[in-house]
Amino acid sequence: MLIIDNATVRVGGRVILDGASAAISDGRKVGLIGRNGAGKTTLLNLVLGLRESETGKVEYSKSWRVAAVAQEAPAGPESLIDTVLAADADRTQLLGEEASEHDPAKLGEIHSRLAAIDAYAAPARAARILAGLGFSADEQQRPCREFSGGWRMRVALASVLFTRPDLLLLDEPTNYLDLEGALWLEDYLRRYRGTVLLVSHDRDLLNRAVDSILHLEHGKLTLYSGGYDTFVETRAQKLALDAAQRAHQEAERKRIQAFIDRFRAKATKARQAQSRVKWLEKMKPITVAVAEHLAPIQLPQPEAVAPPLLSLNRVSVGYEPGKPVLSNLSLRVDSEDRIALLGQNGNGKSTLAKLLSGRLPPMSGELTRARKLIVGYFAQHQLDELNAELTALETLWAHRPRFDETAARTRIAGFGFSGDKADTKVANLSGGERARLLIAIATLEKPNLLILDEPTNHLDIDAREELLTALNDYEGAVVLISHDRRLIEGCADRLLLVADGRAAPFDGDLEDY
Repeated sequence: MLIIDNATVRVGGRVILDGASAAISDGRKVGLIGRNGAGKTTLLNLVLGLRESETGKVEYSKSWRVAAVAQEAPAGPESLIDTVLAADADRTQLLGEEASEHDPAKLGEIHSRLAAIDAYAAPARAARILAGLGFSADEQQRPCREFSGGWRMRVALASVLFTRPDLLLLDEPTNYLDLEGALWLEDYLRRYRGTVLLVSHDRDLLNRAVDSILHLEHGKLTLYSGGYDTFVETRAQKLALDAAQRAHQEAERKRIQAFIDRFRAKATKARQAQSRVKWLEKMKPITVAVAEHLAPIQLPQPEAVAPPLLSLNRVSVGYEPGKPVLSNLSLRVDSEDRIALLGQNGNGKSTLAKLLSGRLPPMSGELTRARKLIVGYFAQHQLDELNAELTALETLWAHRPRFDETAARTRIAGFGFSGDKADTKVANLSGGERARLLIAIATLEKPNLLILDEPTNHLDIDAREELLTALNDYEGAVVLISHDRRLIEGCADRLLLVADGRAAPFDGDLEDY
């Protein structure tokens, strides 16, 4: 059992965990949720022993193997499959002893230990995990250093899954996965035999892969049975009950106080009045959790443009002459379109998004844009390109210097940066706040077409709901790449499958896919 008992942690003088307690039974799959900045990663680090608690303790069985995804992605000359196999230190050591040992008795002992950990089937198991996370058999033999950072983070995830720890800690594992990888991970976690503590803002993952929700709010932990939707319903009922009990208690307090005020001065009632005073002092106030403020997302509405916004006729696109990533693209985008691009990472979804946004020219074919077309573009890599020394307001201003201060503050407030938050440096913003800032920048010119490439990676669940609402209120066209099924299902009305160098309509809904 994992026991978190009265843990208190401060970061930069701010209380993150405030006497937090929870008990998680062996084999439970627990989703750890909370708003951005609530302290979820801090709690994982506390469990890992990477951070100390001022009070209380964290305990689990001394025999447990505890593991989390390495923060540094592997980047050496070793192949992907060898990198994953090397993560099992016991197997690696035993195989080394097997190769150098000549004593038959000791060899027999080594072979028994290797058989006990299923060492000889390990390459096949590692290959299955890598395949589930999107690596082909050929790619598994290539060196890690040949892959981008996002793909190497998948290798880091594969490595920790391969070791099969007793307590598996995962912090937003789907951030580097496509939809297919997220679906595979969901199934893998459902069947996992160990204990899992999972930080995620993916509502579907939290509904299908976990059996409990651990809610971190105001420095406290509360454990709920069931998935995320059950948590929402149970918590709403609890808040309503607490509010009703609080109202009843306040009415009782007023009644008792009225009795005290009325009879305190009367000799015949003084003893009863004093008794009521003691009763009132013993009455423990019922506290009702105050919902944390959710900053809005308000997309500016575009001006109407004559259709079509974009028209592609037999277009090819790529990065090297003579080597198109996508060919023979024929597509029309109109103002009312909500298009989601499906397909595994590496098949060309982001390439198509760059083509539609004008960031990548066509190699051949005909691409026609509406004369007054304005495109807004959001991509995850832009998070790393923000100037950490500028404030949120200054960052927005740098992209629209003709704004006066009132206009700039009004616009940025529509994305949750009101008051002092607008004057906060980018370096001090959370990942979710930076994502909001990039969406604000992408929509500065009131685009007719909004292209979003994985916009939800750093947004918490409530912020994702805000984004979904904002997109459905938006009157322009949307092209969306996302592993968030709820966002796709709630927003998109057209699905394009990008695969085998083509982009074609998918005949069916997301569940069919």
